[in-house]
Amino acid sequence: MHYKTETEDNLIEVVFALLMFYNGEIKEHLIQPSMAACLRGKRTAERQYSESISYKCYKGKAKTEIYQGRKNIRALILE
Repeated sequence: MHYKTETEDNLIEVVFALLMFYNGEIKEHLIQPSMAACLRGKRTAERQYSESISYKCYKGKAKTEIYQGRKNIRALILE
């Protein structure tokens, strides 16, 4: 679902993303095809327990770009 096209490779859209938090800050994010896929990835990642790392699934708007043929999140839009 696209909201606004800024350029062909840079747009705002609704995404599902697996977020990795380290000491309360987002350190990594990975776009997922669905919430179910995100939750599966979260369960897999949490099998390696670390007190300072947590994972969350996010559904919301994000500014994305296509880089080297792969879609990446440039910024999350929190509302």
